[in-house]
Amino acid sequence: MNKKVITRIFLALAAYGIFVILVMSFYDDSPDKMQWEDREAYNRQFIAKLQLEQFTFEQALNELGSPDITEARKVDSDKFQVMFYRTQHVKSDGITTQDECTFLLFINGILKEIGLGDNYPKNWGIVESYQ
Repeated sequence: MNKKVITRIFLALAAYGIFVILVMSFYDDSPDKMQWEDREAYNRQFIAKLQLEQFTFEQALNELGSPDITEARKVDSDKFQVMFYRTQHVKSDGITTQDECTFLLFINGILKEIGLGDNYPKNWGIVESYQ
């Protein structure tokens, strides 16, 4: 092989390596930018690894992005925040409902409970059990 071919191969590999490094450094692969199928899978896998009382509200926003549905209530000095993330496809209607989500219950910013959205206690009945 002549020197020109080897030089061109080396330059192509170097350019490819630089491209890969730039993409990995600057491309923001956040859940908000994913297709809905990919985001569901990401949410399922991420939520499955969570440990109660070891995960915060801020971490949820950073790692999972904006919730699909959210509710909040303050009772006395306690702040209750429930975030619903879509984790299972039920019906192709373009609307995300609680039965398609997994909920994360945060009390004073700390994760206290994880469950399927359709098992979410109605009328904030869960609040009384934490008092």
